[in-house]
Amino acid sequence: MKVLGINALFHDPAAALVIDGVTVAALEEERLSRRKHGHRPVPFAAWELPELAARWCLEHAGIEPSDLDAVAYSYDPALAEPADRLGLHDPWDHLRQSYAQRAPGFIASALPGLDPGCVRFVPHHVAHAASAALAGPAADTDVLVLDGRGERASHLAGHYAGGQLETLAAQGLPHSLGLLYEDVTEHLGFLRSSDEYKVMALASYGTPQFADVMRRAVTTSGDGGYRTEPVEWGALAKPRGGDDPWMQEHADLAASVQTRLEEVLLELVAWLHERTGARRLALAGGVALNCVANSRLHADGPYDDLWVQPAAGDAGTALGAALTVATDAGDRCEPMPGADLGRSWDDDELEDVLRTARLPYERPRDVARAVASCLAADGIVAWFQGRSEYGPRALGHRSLLAHPGHARNLERLNDVKGREQFRPVAPMVRAERAAQIFGRGPLPSPYMLFVHDVDPQWRDRIPAVVHVDGTARVQTVDPEHEPLVARMLAAFEELTDIPVVVNTSLNTAGRPMVDSPRDALECFGSAPVDLLALGPFVVRRPGS
Repeated sequence: MKVLGINALFHDPAAALVIDGVTVAALEEERLSRRKHGHRPVPFAAWELPELAARWCLEHAGIEPSDLDAVAYSYDPALAEPADRLGLHDPWDHLRQSYAQRAPGFIASALPGLDPGCVRFVPHHVAHAASAALAGPAADTDVLVLDGRGERASHLAGHYAGGQLETLAAQGLPHSLGLLYEDVTEHLGFLRSSDEYKVMALASYGTPQFADVMRRAVTTSGDGGYRTEPVEWGALAKPRGGDDPWMQEHADLAASVQTRLEEVLLELVAWLHERTGARRLALAGGVALNCVANSRLHADGPYDDLWVQPAAGDAGTALGAALTVATDAGDRCEPMPGADLGRSWDDDELEDVLRTARLPYERPRDVARAVASCLAADGIVAWFQGRSEYGPRALGHRSLLAHPGHARNLERLNDVKGREQFRPVAPMVRAERAAQIFGRGPLPSPYMLFVHDVDPQWRDRIPAVVHVDGTARVQTVDPEHEPLVARMLAAFEELTDIPVVVNTSLNTAGRPMVDSPRDALECFGSAPVDLLALGPFVVRRPGS
């Protein structure tokens, strides 16, 4: 069965293609449109479909819209209720619902030849759940979904067995951990429904001075759900303007919200585990991108195994919706093969791009060793290899790399990317070396969705990747799955005696991650990067 999954209604529009239960392709619209998050999560933009991503998925598989058996849309308007009845202040939400109801016609217009009758509505949180459970490594697993909102809920807790979901709890709106985190994100001067990860990073600089206030505002209900009451944020910390420096009270507020989020998640998973006794838990929804909270669940929760969908935000619902429809039709779905599900270019195509750009380039005998040599000399490298990643993390396909042994490289990279200086960068390390350097966190960790304590003996050796609280968001590299990256890491260790390289996303502030060779050349041309590794080719900045 050929199923195209579509996420469009709120933010991070994306498309995913599943054929006979196998995930063939998945891509976020922002990577093609070059608009961060595809569009803002406002009702007036809800009609915008991931047309470019959907067409690419079909082209990649060599099929036409008429060849599809189904299109799975990750929202079911039949389940929605008016926003005011849900306790939400969203006066134009009826427009969003109207667009959702008309989605089959919109999709058929975007993909000529498609029968609009083949569009299937999949409940939003079911799509999230499937993206974690059906795409994950375990067929039988508990699943927890937490985000801002779906049709009328903000949460789902359940259990998958034999590909079928049993929902055990769902928290109705307006109570929402995701919306609460969005509120504090906005109060702290960041862009809501976009910059929540900045609040998580800022929390490490604070102490939870207002934790008791948050405990009164956010409580679990004993039935698998929770309640969120309005918070007078201004009484805890003054609102921060986007260009204003952050103050200690802002970091303390971030730490307080983060602390309460972790506590509530532990209570929710304890309730779920008590009912199922399962060993495994799969997570999805935007809250599951909070790697600090994920690590707390791993350390203090009741489950032996924890798996997080790498595209845990709304983009992942495109895949989850497709997997749900395929499973319901009788297909046996296989785990996703990795996060590298996007576009790629062969060597000839890459060389054509370089020739067209009239740039001097070379093809070294081993691009991994050439990059390692540049890094060892304290150069910054733009790394463009293979298929692009699905989800917000750079996992060794579209990355900026640097030497971790120089503390100033954190500031250098944040300057290159135009980011706030309090934000950390991440280490990548070969899987077999990870446990010697990083502890208190699940290993292997291929998707950079947990934080790990950095061994005290290593903190002074790799200061660029050690956050203020002594942790790092690690990506482990399996030589079998990522042989080129592993070879680069091994070569860097030979030259420096350090098995770790700094890895952050290949983009600059406010722009989506690089996806195409042209994107990479534009980034290289506009940022102080010393070397671009484009497939087997390297482009060096003059004087570097």
